Amino acid sequence: MLPMLASLDCTKQVDGVLFVINTIGGDVSCGLALSEMIASLSKPSVALVMGDSHSIGVPLSVAADYTVIAPSATVIIHPVRMSGQVLGAPQTYEYFQLIQDRITGFIADHSGMDQNRLESMMVKPGILTRDLGTILVGKQAVECGLFQQVGGMHDALEKLEELIEEAGTV
Repeated sequence: MLPMLASLDCTKQVDGVLFVINTIGGDVSCGLALSEMIASLSKPSVALVMGDSHSIGVPLSVAADYTVIAPSATVIIHPVRMSGQVLGAPQTYEYFQLIQDRITGFIADHSGMDQNRLESMMVKPGILTRDLGTILVGKQAVECGLFQQVGGMHDALEKLEELIEEAGTV
């Protein structure tokens, strides 16, 4: 994906980029690398969340210049987790905290959401069975400042055209 994004940014025929996001999450390092790449594009970008934007999908979503979320799409914000054997040592906790700070810092820098509020949503007990975190659906993600608009493909493409026009690349 990284070379593809780089080539899109270098191509004169491409005026803007629309990302359609539907992910249940994944690898933190890869997700943050993609997020940083999207955020550093020189061309206007819009993310459209359809279905889900869970876990590392949240930084991917906010990395674009503007984010539209479908009314029924969901976002899950939760603390860093790891499967498999984990050593219960202070160093492991510190490493998890470092990863989590990288994620929440990126999200706060690229959305209208405060990092402290984001962190409190990560550890909120309740809706996720035997887990911690927060599930936001469409409008809720916009109301808390994570994304800018509820809508669909038409809205995302309309916003991308607007951003391209503002950038003067047409």
